[in-house]
Amino acid sequence: MIREPAVAGTFYPTGKKQLSDAVRHYLEQGEHSTTRPKAMIVPHAGYIYSGPIAGSAYRALYPLQTTIKRVILLGPSHHVAFHGLAAPQATRFKTPLGEVPVDQEALQQVIQLPQLGQHDEPHRQEHSLEVQLPFLQELLGTFSLLPLVVGQSDAKSIAEVLDQLWGGTETLIVVSSDLSHYLPYEEAVQMDRATSNAIVQLDSAAIPQQSACGQLPILGLLQLARERGVEAELIDLRNSGDTAGDKQRVVGYGAYLFAEQAA
Repeated sequence: MIREPAVAGTFYPTGKKQLSDAVRHYLEQGEHSTTRPKAMIVPHAGYIYSGPIAGSAYRALYPLQTTIKRVILLGPSHHVAFHGLAAPQATRFKTPLGEVPVDQEALQQVIQLPQLGQHDEPHRQEHSLEVQLPFLQELLGTFSLLPLVVGQSDAKSIAEVLDQLWGGTETLIVVSSDLSHYLPYEEAVQMDRATSNAIVQLDSAAIPQQSACGQLPILGLLQLARERGVEAELIDLRNSGDTAGDKQRVVGYGAYLFAEQAA
C-alpha cells in the first residue's frame, strides 16, 4: 500500500526536476555546519517560506550520505485528533522523487508500546512529514523510513519510542515543527528567540504549547537528549517575514542539530 503525496504542487513543486532543483537550491544556501547530527528539528511550511531554513540543517547530512540508512520522522497532527503516536499501515511513502519504504523492522521494535498505533488516516493529508521527504531523498538516496504522526501525548511517551529506535550512526531522528504562528514580526522574533534558547539548553519547561506546533515531539526529543547527554545547536532562526511573506502575521522557523558526544 502506498501513501500518495498530498501536498505536491502546493507546499513544493510537483515536477521531479523542479523539485530536485528546488531542494538543491535550499541545500546550497546558508552556512555549513561541521556537526554530524544524530537528530534534528526542521520546519515544515511551504518551501518558499521554510525551505531555506530546513536546507540549512539538512546540508549537515552531506558527510553522512553513505552512513544513514534509516530515518525516524516525527511531526504533529494537523488534521486528525487522536491519542498517542500513529505509524502508517502503508508500506511506502511516495513523492515526485520516488518511493521510500516504511521500515518494518523498526516498526516491530515499537508497535507493542501502548502509546503507538497503526493508522493511515492521520498520515493521509499530513504535510509535516511529507515535506521532509524530498530533502531526505535528495541527500540519502536509498533509505528506509518510520514516519510517526504525534497526536495527544506527552514527552515521556514520545521519548520512550525514540529511545527504542535510537540505534547507531545508521539511524537519524527528524522532528518536524514550525515555531510561533501568526504573530506580528517583532513579537514573533522575541517568542522564537526564547523558544530557540530553550531548545539549545534542552529546557523543556520553557517551551509552552503555543510556541511551536510540534511542541510534543520536540519535548520528547529534548527529554531523551538530556538522558543521553546529547547537545543541541541552533543552525538557523527566521520567519516567513524574512523569506516570502509580509510582516503582519508571520510563522517562525528554526533549524537545530543534535549531536552525540564522543566517549
